[in-house]
Amino acid sequence: MQNFVFQNPTKLIFGKGQLEQLKIEVPKYGKKILLVYGGGSIKRNGIYDNILSILDDLDAQVFELSGVEANPRLSTVKKGIQIARENHVDFILAVGGGSVIDCTKAIAAGAKYNGDVWDIVTKKAVAQEALPFGTVLTIAATGSEMNAGSVITNWETNEKYGWGSPYTYPKFSILDPVHTFSVPLDQTVYGIVDMMSHVFEAYFHHGKNTPVQDRYCESILKTVIETAPKLIQDLENYEYRETILYCGTMALNGILAMGVQGDWATHNIEHAVSAVYDIPHGGGLAILFPNWMTHVLDENVARFKQMAVRVFNVEIEGKTDREAALEGIQALRRFWTSIGAPSRLADYGIGEEELDVMADKAMANGEFGHFKKLNRDDVLAIYRASL
Repeated sequence: MQNFVFQNPTKLIFGKGQLEQLKIEVPKYGKKILLVYGGGSIKRNGIYDNILSILDDLDAQVFELSGVEANPRLSTVKKGIQIARENHVDFILAVGGGSVIDCTKAIAAGAKYNGDVWDIVTKKAVAQEALPFGTVLTIAATGSEMNAGSVITNWETNEKYGWGSPYTYPKFSILDPVHTFSVPLDQTVYGIVDMMSHVFEAYFHHGKNTPVQDRYCESILKTVIETAPKLIQDLENYEYRETILYCGTMALNGILAMGVQGDWATHNIEHAVSAVYDIPHGGGLAILFPNWMTHVLDENVARFKQMAVRVFNVEIEGKTDREAALEGIQALRRFWTSIGAPSRLADYGIGEEELDVMADKAMANGEFGHFKKLNRDDVLAIYRASL
C-alpha cells in the first residue's frame, strides 16, 4: 500500500435521541447561528421545531437560509455568505442531507474569503479559514457529514465541481436514524447507490497489499446489498435505517482511502450530466457506473473478478476471469434495478443531443481517473453505452 497520513477531526454523534447533544456542542462556538436547510421536509417531520426549541433554550440568535437545492447552486451559496457576513454569524448548523452540508461548506469557506467563492470551488484560490459548522443529517447518502468534500453547481454556466479544504470538516455531526424515516423511497434508493459508488471509487485502484482496505470495502458493499431490499419494503424500520446510515458515513470518511489511490472518474462523468440536466446524483451514478466498469474492465480483470466473487458470490467454475468479472458487473446492474434505480439516461429523457456538451464539461481539466485515465473518446463511449 501507499504511505499515508490520516486525520478526521469530525466528532460523530450517532444514535436515537442524540439531537439533545446540540445543547453541549453549539455553545462552544457562539450565539449567532445560521441555520441552513433544504425544501422544508424538516418542518413537516418536526426536526425544525425541535432544533429551534433547543437553540432558543441556548439564547441563540438564529438566521435562516432555506431552499438549498438537490444539486446545491452557487447562487444559494452566495445568499448564505451574505447572511453570514451581514449578521456576523459565529456558527453554521446544516440540517439536511449531503446537498445542504455541501452548500454549508461553501458558505463557511466563502464567508471568510475576500473574493468570489467560485474561485475556491474551481481551485483558482485556496481557502485559508472557514466559519465553524456542524450538521444534523437527515438522509444516508453522500458521507459529507464526516468529510471535507463539497460539490457545487454554477447553474448560470452549467458547471459542477467537487472541491474540499482542511477547514471544511464539520466540527460535529449528529446522526439519528429516526431522522431518516421520512426520506421517500426514491431518495432512499439514490442514497444507497451513492454510498455504494463511493466504495467503488475507493475499491478500484492498482495498489498492492491492500487486504484490509479491500475487506473494508467489500463488507460495506455486502452489508448494503443485504439491507437495502429490506429497507425499501419497510422505510421506518429503525435497524435497517441505522445500518444504512452508518454505511453511508463509513463509505466516505477517509478510512477506505487509507493507503490507496481511488479512481473517481465516474463521479466526474456524472457531474457533467447533472450540471446540464440537473438529475439526481445517485440516479446518474446508477446509470453510469456499470458502464464505466465495462469500459475499463481490461485495466485489471482480477480486481473485477475479486468484486464479483467476494461481493456478488459469482461462481467461477468453468468461466474465464473476464467472464466472471463481467458477471459481477451484471449482478451490480441487476441489484440496482431491483431496488428501483434507473439504468439508462433515457429514464430521465436524456438522448444524444447534449453528449458533446457533457463530454466537454467532463474534460474541463483534462484527462482524469486514477484506475484508467479517460480521454474525451472514453467519456463519449461511456455516455453512449448509457443511453
